[in-house]
Amino acid sequence: MIGTRIYSGSPFEEMAGYARAVVDGDRVYVSGTTGFDPASMSFPDGVAAQAEQCFANVSQALAQAGCSLDHMLRVRIYVASRDEFELIKPIIKRHCDAARPANTTIICDLAAPEMRVEVEVTARRPN
Repeated sequence: MIGTRIYSGSPFEEMAGYARAVVDGDRVYVSGTTGFDPASMSFPDGVAAQAEQCFANVSQALAQAGCSLDHMLRVRIYVASRDEFELIKPIIKRHCDAARPANTTIICDLAAPEMRVEVEVTARRPN
């Protein structure tokens, strides 16, 4: 197995057989991360609250890998509707502004109806 695996304890990781993140050298690949709140074991109401939780979950995985949102190289945002994307633009900007990563946003159906947004990140660990 290449790289070090990071797990958040989310039941989805075990169900689908994946890691929250993989560290390979100086790169950190964070899986698509939804707004699932591990403390309450539920999804917050609304896309804005879910977007905040997405970035909190990604930030925690990056911290375990020895870096932060400031080290992002690429971010992919998957959101359930254009209207919801408009609501989360300021949240994305606030969390991405320091790193200014390459960004792709996709409007799509997500794996479950309660999921409104998902964030995938690639980062580089500092030397």
